[in-house]
Amino acid sequence: MSEEFELDWLDLREPHDAAARSEALAEALIARLPARPRLMDLGAGTGSLFRWLAPRIGRAQAWTLVDQNKEMTEAAFDTIADRAETVGLKVTFPNRRTLLVHAPGGAWRVEALIADLAHAPGNLPVGNVDAVVCSALCDLVSAGWVERMAAAIRVPFYACLNVDGRDRFLPPVPGDALVARGFARDQGRDKGFGGRALGSKAVAEITRVFGAQGFEVQSAASDWVLRGGSATALLSELVFGHAEAAMAQDFRGRGQISAWREKRLQQSSLGRLQARVGHRDVLALPPEAGWDEPAPVAARMPAALPRRRR
Repeated sequence: MSEEFELDWLDLREPHDAAARSEALAEALIARLPARPRLMDLGAGTGSLFRWLAPRIGRAQAWTLVDQNKEMTEAAFDTIADRAETVGLKVTFPNRRTLLVHAPGGAWRVEALIADLAHAPGNLPVGNVDAVVCSALCDLVSAGWVERMAAAIRVPFYACLNVDGRDRFLPPVPGDALVARGFARDQGRDKGFGGRALGSKAVAEITRVFGAQGFEVQSAASDWVLRGGSATALLSELVFGHAEAAMAQDFRGRGQISAWREKRLQQSSLGRLQARVGHRDVLALPPEAGWDEPAPVAARMPAALPRRRR
């Protein structure tokens, strides 16, 4: 079983993910999709990548949201429906496993698939889709997982928001280096995908492995840049997360790490904490032979389904 994340954490990070993803790589992916694309979203969680990418595709499309957590897929359906209706789009449910967002350029069909991604792609119908996509997943997986995926698909592989190790909290305080070392070690532990997690090596490994399979691979920075205000809650969660991970890797340094955590939380509460969390998006495109011409993107679509009103 691979790692799972809390609904609140996914909801908290969604607007920052949306602001960080590379528009250029998304456009390059969309340009390679057929008229009515079928996309498989691995580790879809509550559907944040769908809410960001579907409006950019604009036209009729079909998504399979894959997650091992049934609660996540139920939350995805609820949140997608709520936010679509917020911008005036009609939503229907043909059956318990399917949601339709009726957009001007054609319906967006969403289905859910419960599956353990540790066994992907062997347990997934990857031969029936036009692209495999994911967000904040590939830094958790193993090198073997990437090799199996690259060998199994001949469609675009789009993986955004992979950590690259360039995390930095400001202003500097004692303990920064200690926490950074422990956190980096924790990123490499086995996250349930059959071996050590790739962590900050994810983009390099995807580039190497998919490149060896004949894919054209490109990447772009997609950093979180966080400064107080609406980012305060996320900054505090990052402090807790970095400290917890560092403590798990360095028992002797627990006292220093705890002091670092309290100092950073105090800065966050006063609006004085800033952070840059380094990410990169990566897009692997197969040779173009046999591809259909893409349809034009529908006009006047929202840039993303808006955040849920509370």
